[in-house]
Amino acid sequence: MRFSENASLQTRNTFAITAKARFLADVYDESQLAALLNTVTAKRLKVLILGGGSNMLLSQDFDGLVICPQLFGVHCISENDNQVIVEAAAGENWHQFVQYCLTQGWYGLENLSLIAGSVGAAPVQNIGAYGVELKDNFVSLRAIHRQTATVREFSLAECQFGYRDSVFKGRLKDQYIITAVRFRLSKIAKVSVQYGDIRQELTSKGIDSPTPQQVAQAVIAIRQRKLPNPEQIGNAGSFFKNPVISQTQFENLKQQYPNIVAYPQQQDVKLAAGWLIEQAGWKGQSLGQAGVYEKQALVLVNRGSATGQEVMALAKTIQQSVYDKFGVRLEVEVNLI
Repeated sequence: MRFSENASLQTRNTFAITAKARFLADVYDESQLAALLNTVTAKRLKVLILGGGSNMLLSQDFDGLVICPQLFGVHCISENDNQVIVEAAAGENWHQFVQYCLTQGWYGLENLSLIAGSVGAAPVQNIGAYGVELKDNFVSLRAIHRQTATVREFSLAECQFGYRDSVFKGRLKDQYIITAVRFRLSKIAKVSVQYGDIRQELTSKGIDSPTPQQVAQAVIAIRQRKLPNPEQIGNAGSFFKNPVISQTQFENLKQQYPNIVAYPQQQDVKLAAGWLIEQAGWKGQSLGQAGVYEKQALVLVNRGSATGQEVMALAKTIQQSVYDKFGVRLEVEVNLI
């Protein structure tokens, strides 16, 4: 275990926000984590779990203990001719894990390529992209209870996955630390290319019958064009969720805005938050050092020395602007600390 005081968090969050932690601990196995939690419980410190730091916004210094689980390893648990169950430790980089699975001939996660963050953070908000969500291949996860330091397994049903949601963002928020996640992946090369962007990318390359690897490369190319590299400009990816509205509200909006971008659901309609923000005039705009990315209005960026408060102020202004224009409320996707 590596322990430090008054530790900078600037390089540990992809927004590159300057903030400090009163205490910071890097832990390298579950036994260290359990022992540390018992100590924290005794001292009654506030605790923040920090993985890849890719889906969060630090609004201030953290007056407590930041725990960074450095848990690594990918293992095949079981397999047959058609599928494999693989377990990845929480500290594994998500994108690297997806690419490793592809090299092994394990398919199902390729549409989730190049999503920033760690494996352990992925189930918390049921990450998804281009028609695929984490829950589609999820088997179970292992987590440690923060107060008792006991280990528990969570099944698919127990995680209560929804759109960018899980029980760990709701009823069990801040109660568990995920240490490992299991997935059921196919050995049969099936692909999901129903999203137009992927089909267009593949067609542009003359690919009619894509392999999972080619789908992954298409997704990577699309994301690299649309989204800023956190190593070059601070950001947390999509800052807002795509709002879901009723069919009635959608029909009313479509009469006013015939070109509105939407994705029909079973009963409701999901709107493209980026389109709403762009139509409200925010694409490429800034408030102070916080801005809206020029190529994708769904992404807020740190233009150099933005504070968390500046980013939050920009987000609130955008939310109000979109509501005033469309009567639709945008919900923040990133975790505000």
